[in-house]
Formats: sequence, structure tokens, C-alpha cells
Amino acid sequence: MRLPLFIARRYFFSRRSQRAVNIISMISVTGISIGTAALIVVLSVFNGFEDLILRLYNSFDPDIKIEAASGKRIDPLVLPAERLLQVPGVQTVCPVVEENCLVRYRDRQYIATMKGVGDDYARLTGIDTLLLEGNFVLDSAGSEYAVVGGAIAYTLQLHTGDLLNQLEVYAPKREAGSLLVPEEAFNRRFLAPSGVFAVQQEYDEKYVIVPIGFAREILEDEKALTSYEIGLKPGADKEQVTAEVKRLAGDNYRVRDREAQHALLHKIMRSEKWAVFLILTFILIIATFNMVASLTMLVIEKREDIAVLHSLGADLPALQRIFLLDGLFITLLGCGIGMVLGFVVCYLQERFGLIGLGGSGAFVIDSYPVKVQLPDAFYVFLTVLAIGFVASWYPARKLVARSLNLRLVAADE
Repeated sequence: MRLPLFIARRYFFSRRSQRAVNIISMISVTGISIGTAALIVVLSVFNGFEDLILRLYNSFDPDIKIEAASGKRIDPLVLPAERLLQVPGVQTVCPVVEENCLVRYRDRQYIATMKGVGDDYARLTGIDTLLLEGNFVLDSAGSEYAVVGGAIAYTLQLHTGDLLNQLEVYAPKREAGSLLVPEEAFNRRFLAPSGVFAVQQEYDEKYVIVPIGFAREILEDEKALTSYEIGLKPGADKEQVTAEVKRLAGDNYRVRDREAQHALLHKIMRSEKWAVFLILTFILIIATFNMVASLTMLVIEKREDIAVLHSLGADLPALQRIFLLDGLFITLLGCGIGMVLGFVVCYLQERFGLIGLGGSGAFVIDSYPVKVQLPDAFYVFLTVLAIGFVASWYPARKLVARSLNLRLVAADE
């Protein structure tokens, strides 16, 4: 193996007698470099968007959420919050009440989901970091407030600084009256809007967050409870805590961590990421055709050397390994340059935001997010190496054997 490696290294670093071979080799290295860099950059951008979107969702969703497996309500006597707080790793348990309601502001109205939460909700989720306007205040000095989704606020033309108009909330009475007389069919309460949040469209156009006491009062149910939202202690083992909570809750409740709450989103994002990876891989395969041409011309150029080495005792497998290694040298050089280039581009994008998203102020960030993950770089390296090996195999095995046979036939004649 040492002799083929030595000769392949000499072939790779020495100047070819035919300039076209050098040109095609450089084109091969360039194509592999660009393809490798594109894989690194595109996968990092997908990682950046995935991380950004999940952070936005995580600002609204809890670490663990408990809901009834059937029906809508949880019985707090069967599953009290105190039992959940005893689970190791659980820091906060926030009771939640969700119910559809009608909200009205001035002469505009909207069908929304009223989400009544406890005092620990802001500390549990971190939603107070995603406010477009106002502050996350639900109860202050005996007054109750609402925090409204951005899409709802836009539809209602709601302003948190409006002292003359409050948000009206309508919910059906438990004992329905005449639908022709709204005062008999619905409970009505008033709240001052204290803030407007923006997470994702599906949340922004759905939720109005209110104190849980207000929600229970307007629903006429002092024990109303639709879910528990659980926050974990720093460093807690999420899987272990989730398993313990499932054991404690039993089969009558559905327990989901953050990933399970958005299982479809995770699947879609991963599918898109690897679909693009496959597309760029096919482009890289096309780029390696130049390497086939380069090795083919190298074999033709070195026919005399092949015959001499064979005369000196080099067998056919050893001769084939020489040109296979030469192709792998081209692949490794192109892959190395491409990975370095990809890492540099990602660093510059992350540090300086060179490529913007366009439409200033239309998104929560101004430039494409990137996040380099070492497993992705490892997969890219293996993919490029495999493509380079396959591309080198044909000229190394077939053309060398054919060239040697033709040389032997000519010598016999």
C-alpha cells in the first residue's frame, strides 16, 4: 500500500505534461469545494431557522403539558398540582383554563380563545420577552388585565395606552338563556389590555391571555381546569421527568414534552432539511463528473508508467489503487477547502449578517440565521468522500485494466 500511496501523491502534486489534465483537475477540486460549502451553508441555515422557530414556540409552550385524554376538563381533586410539584425536577406547575370567547374592542369584535393562567405563567414560558407593545401584567393593584395576540390586536385596532376603552369578553352562561337577548345568554366582563405579544401566527391570531380567576369567574366554574403546564428546574432530565409525570398522571391524561407538542413541525422541518441535502448531493454528483474526466485523461497520459510499473512487478490491483488514491486526493482537497469555506461563510453570516432577509421589520430577525452542527459536517464529509470514491472507482479499475491489456497486446505483437 505504501508504493501506490507514494506514486499517487507524486502524480497528484506534480505538473502534468498535458495542461488540460491540470485544468480539469482544478475544475474538479473547485466543483467539489463549492458543492461541499453549499451543503454546509444550507444545512446550517436550516438549523438556524429550526432553532429560531423552536425558541419562539418555546417562549409560549411549557416544558411539559398535561391534558385530559378524553373530554376537555381535568379534575383537580384527582390530579392536584401539589402531587406534580413533588416530582423531582419539577419547578413550576401552572393551572390553565382555555375556552372560546368573543372579545370586543370599540366597534370591532373577534372570536378568540381565552387562556386563563396562574401567576407563574410568565416565569414558566418567558412570553414576556416577546411583547410588541406594553407589559406582561395580568393582575396589579386589584385590577385585572389581558395580554392579546398580535393578530387579534391588529384586527381590533387595539392600543394598550387607551384609557377610555376596555376589552369586553363574552362567554356563554352555564345555564343558557335566550339567544335573542345576549345579556341572558352570555356573561360579559371588562379587562384593560396591558400588552400585545407576537410568537407565531397560529398563536397570535388565537389567544387572549387573562388571569385564571377571571376566566373561572366568567365561565361560572371555580374549579375549571383544562391543562397543567409544567416548568422544569435547570439541569433536570426532561425524559426522566416526563416519564415520572406520565406514571403519576395515569392513562386518563395525555402528557407531552415540547417536542411532542409540535411533533408534526419537527417532522416537516427535518424532512425539508434532508430533502434539500439530497438535492444538493445530486448537484455534487454532477460536479464530480469532472473528476472522472480528469482521472481518465491521467490514465491515458500515464500509460507508459503503467507498463513500466507492471514490468517491475506491480500487479493490477496495485496499479488500480494508485489512480483510486489520486481521485481520493482530489476529493479530500476539494472537501477540505469546501468545509473551511462553508464554516467561514457561516461565521461571517452569524457575526455580521451579510445576507439579509429583505423587508425590514417584517420578521423577528434581519438576516438569515445560521447554526453549524458538527454531526451535519460529519455527514457532509462522509457523503462527499463516498461520492468521490465511487467517481474514482470506474477509471481506476476499468480504464487502468484496459490500458494495461492494450499495452500487453501491443507488446506481444
